[in-house]
Formats: sequence, C-alpha cells, structure tokens
Amino acid sequence: MTKFLFVVNILFSGLLLILSLSYYFNLESFSLFSVFSLFVPILFLINLLFLVFWMFRKSRKLILPLGTLFVGYLFFGSFYAMFNEKGEVSPDDLNIMTFNAWRFNKNGWIKDSNIGDKIIDFIKEEDPDIICIQEHSRMRYKQLRQFNYRSETPPYHVPRTTQAIFSKYPIVSEGSLDLPRSKNNIIYADILIEEDTIRIYNIHLESFKIVPSRESFSEEESEKNYKRLVKTFDKQMEQAKIFDVHRESCPYSYVVCGDMNNTQFSNVYKQLRGDLQDTFFEQGSGFGKTYSLFGLPLRIDYIFPDSSFEVIEHKNYKNRLSDHFPVKATLRRKPNP
Repeated sequence: MTKFLFVVNILFSGLLLILSLSYYFNLESFSLFSVFSLFVPILFLINLLFLVFWMFRKSRKLILPLGTLFVGYLFFGSFYAMFNEKGEVSPDDLNIMTFNAWRFNKNGWIKDSNIGDKIIDFIKEEDPDIICIQEHSRMRYKQLRQFNYRSETPPYHVPRTTQAIFSKYPIVSEGSLDLPRSKNNIIYADILIEEDTIRIYNIHLESFKIVPSRESFSEEESEKNYKRLVKTFDKQMEQAKIFDVHRESCPYSYVVCGDMNNTQFSNVYKQLRGDLQDTFFEQGSGFGKTYSLFGLPLRIDYIFPDSSFEVIEHKNYKNRLSDHFPVKATLRRKPNP
C-alpha cells in the first residue's frame, strides 16, 4: 500500500515541480501549463498531506513532498497569507478598492432585486478614496456622489464591458488602451493628490466565459471548457504584454488594480505584476479569495502598487454581492529620498 501511495506522491510532486519550472522559465507557449496553473493550490495541499503522512510513519520518503513544497514556495510564493504585521492607518493614507460589480446584478444573476443598491450601500460604507469598478453600470454614477470625479470607458460602436474609476481627488487626464478583439479593456486615470500626480490603472482582462455547474464536468463540456480556457489564457498574455508596453512610458507613480481573470500561479500574473508589490502578500491574510471556480477559492482580483508606496493594510471581503469579492488596500506614499 505504501509503495502505491509513494507512486501517487511522485506523480503529484512531479506535476507541481513541472508547473513551477514552467512558471520560472515563462513557458507561455504551452497552454496546458496555463490551465493546470489553476490547480496549483490543490497540488500544494496534496503534497502537504503526503508530508504529514510520511512524517507520521517516520519515513524518509517525506523528503519528496518537503522538497517539492520548498521549490513550489520559492517559485510561486504562498497561496495562504498569515503572520503579516498590520500597519497603523493614518487619515492621510490612500484607500483604494477594486471590485467587479457584475453590472450591479443588472441581469438578475443573483436572485435579489436589491443587489445593485446593496453594492452602492457597501461602497458608501467602506468609503474608499478611489474605486476601480469592472463590469460597471453607467446609470449608477448618480448614486456615488461622494466621489466628485469619475472616468468611465468611452462609449463604443463595438460593445465593451464598462469600467470606471471613481475618485475623491481631481482626475487631470484619462485614457484607454482599447484592447483589440476583446470586449474587455484597460483604462487609466491620472489623479492629482495635493501636489502629486499618480496614475491608477483599471484592468479587466479576457474573461473565462465559463459558468460553473455540474454540467461543466461532463466529457463534452470539459473538452469545450478546456479549449475555452486555453484560448482565454493566450488572449490574456497578449493583453498583458500590451499593458506592459504602455506602463513603461508612464511618467508617474502608479497603482494597478482590477480583475485579471487569472491566478498568481500563471505567467499572465507574472507579466502583469512585474516588480510591483502585491498588497495581499504584503498585508493580507487567509486565502485572499476573490472568486470561486468549481469550489476552488481563487485570487484573481489584485492591487499592485509600485515601490513608491508602502502597503499599510489589505482587506478581502466576503460580501456576496457579485460573482467576485471586493478588495481594498491602504497605501502610504514613501517620502522622497
């Protein structure tokens, strides 16, 4: 029995190691790796269970899952945050929220006619200084009067999902990257805070276009979903590279917010984040779940400030107001050297 379990352990350890190497060497051309990256947390958990099992049996076989977990941690980082020391929040700190509002339940996906108003109430209660909304509803801006300034996706003759950046501080300029062949997009706003200008990017990368259900696991649907995921991840990498070129010319300090529709274990995440901070790693706790796919707690919504900011606080919400969960971070500008 133990020989069989060790073979199983080898298989799961090998898969995690292969995915770790694919992440490290940016093997984006192998779409299979992108799809399997969704299951990296499960592979971590399975190897952890094997580690405990071999420790209980006092077997040297524990070296395999232990080494695998160590390599995985080196390449991916932790998918569970703890022991972060919270900073002391100051009234002068900047509170930024990102939220895919699912069009404020305009199409009635959640069976509650008041969800749209509940989202508005939630935003008013949390009172961020800046909020980036994906899948926005244009008619809702009148309910967000605490923000004196806003930037929305310009109307197009080609349909796009609407995004918005609401701010309590003046927006001095704005723009759109106009992602090709996609309903999703990236917009940005340059915001004047006292005498300093910062840029806020609101990103909404290509969506999964998969509705989790039991039928999704049928042989026919599984094949369709696999092909859809491969196509989606390829499109996301193309969009991430377009963004990477644009931010290189940014003259200001900047913060990247939004729904990336991919996990921290993907090369899409690696491309988007670059050398930016991930507020979850800095001050988050738990799994940081922002989306649930087939029961898997995924983190696909992020806030990435550049090095000119100190991350004071990160917060994940459990409010079931959309298919995504909101994220908020408190940032502080570092003094100029």
